[in-house]
Amino acid sequence: MISEKMTAALNKQINAEMYAGYLYLAISSYCSYTGLKGASKWFFVQTQEESTHALRIYNYVNRLGEHAKLASIKEPPTDFDSLQAMFEAALQHEQKVTGMINDLVNLAIEEKDHATEIFLQWFVNEQVEEEESVNDVLAQLKLAGEDKSGLFMIDKELGARVFNMPADFVETI
Repeated sequence: MISEKMTAALNKQINAEMYAGYLYLAISSYCSYTGLKGASKWFFVQTQEESTHALRIYNYVNRLGEHAKLASIKEPPTDFDSLQAMFEAALQHEQKVTGMINDLVNLAIEEKDHATEIFLQWFVNEQVEEEESVNDVLAQLKLAGEDKSGLFMIDKELGARVFNMPADFVETI
């Protein structure tokens, strides 16, 4: 059993994960619109990952007999100055989500909610991966600078990304 406070915090995290997916879908659309088809695919895959994160929390809350409540998703930005600006926005958002996950872990520890603390460890590790992935692309973009052939190569590499459903994802309704 989890507390009302923990349930509310997890519901807030569901919304943050859905917003992340919405943000990445908006960026994917803008990439497609501007001809960056590879980056569009990269961000679309990121949308799928974020939706899976939200559903993982949703399933956890419901499995414990609580009510996963969905809230409005705020409108994401729709225009960006450059691919680098898009990835900088992604990094900023991932850092915010990392802080939120850390706050959830701290709350679980404070409430001696060991099951939720263990559940959240997957997200702690996932956020390390999320930030690393975005930082890697940003490093490449900074190296390429204004070189259009470098941007072309990066875009092509980004297009190779595919979504893989996590093996431990439990779909329960």
